Amino acid sequence: MASQHRIAVLGLPEVIGFDLVIPSQIFVGARDEDGTPLYNVQVCSLDGGPIPTTRGFSILPGADPDFLTAPDTLIIPGTHLKGPRTDGSLDPEIADYLAGLPERTRIMSICTGSFVLAATGMLDGRRATTHWKYADDFRRLYPQVDLDPDVLFVDDGDVLSSAGVAAGIDLCLHVIRRDHGSEVANRAARSSVVPPWREGGQAQYIERPLPDPNGNGTSATRAWLLERLAEPVALGQIAAHAGMSVRTFTRRFRDETGTSPLDWLLQQRLDHARHLLESTDLPIDAVAEQAGLSTAASLRKHLRHRLGTSPATYRRTFRS
Repeated sequence: MASQHRIAVLGLPEVIGFDLVIPSQIFVGARDEDGTPLYNVQVCSLDGGPIPTTRGFSILPGADPDFLTAPDTLIIPGTHLKGPRTDGSLDPEIADYLAGLPERTRIMSICTGSFVLAATGMLDGRRATTHWKYADDFRRLYPQVDLDPDVLFVDDGDVLSSAGVAAGIDLCLHVIRRDHGSEVANRAARSSVVPPWREGGQAQYIERPLPDPNGNGTSATRAWLLERLAEPVALGQIAAHAGMSVRTFTRRFRDETGTSPLDWLLQQRLDHARHLLESTDLPIDAVAEQAGLSTAASLRKHLRHRLGTSPATYRRTFRS
């Protein structure tokens, strides 16, 4: 049997307690067909001592600090550590540790853990995300990072980052999916009673004016669209179904979902295409047609833009 993938979760004070325990909870559900755990996840501190949290209690990690020496994956949970959050500085002990990691180590951040990664310079010129609430601070401190505050997570190969709090769950499930395929990731999601994939990005959670309580909303029209993903549909038709003008419908739709109607529809079609690629042997052209993306070229273009991969590669990677 292959050795377990070693994941070190490094808590930096004051750590966000929920973020700290997400990897242990999610990755422990990733098992092979015989029920053997695929990951060895350990919570660590640099000195082996207690880790103060943001909520007035401390966590005593069970792992020896030696576990941090050469992990296969290192995860930095959200933290209120002052330097990276205030002036872009980083404690030399933390900076030296991160700089000394083996080149093969995959690095992940949850929530404001991305500030720590950015303070090292490792995110310079790369795409990343963080909690939407702190996006302006992040841009001010780290303008050299390509920040995308609208997504739940960013996979940039050997460095991955997630948005706030529960988005860490989405990122961990994505990594399991990337490492071992959708079947293992789905089992891990069921074990924790969470969805294997959440629709949309964190834009839907940003504070916005509430929709007009006297209006009818757009949920019925969204359900209507989901039943006819393969059919061509124009924005005017969508608004007409909701009994609104295009302008009013677009405004209410964005208030409720954080995105535009056509962007939302494209995401649903891509999600359906991904499902078909994973669960059927349909040719790529047929997948594109059934998902409402017309041609294989269109599917290839949008999948590469959203996920950085091709339909064929996606199918090989995530096929159950």
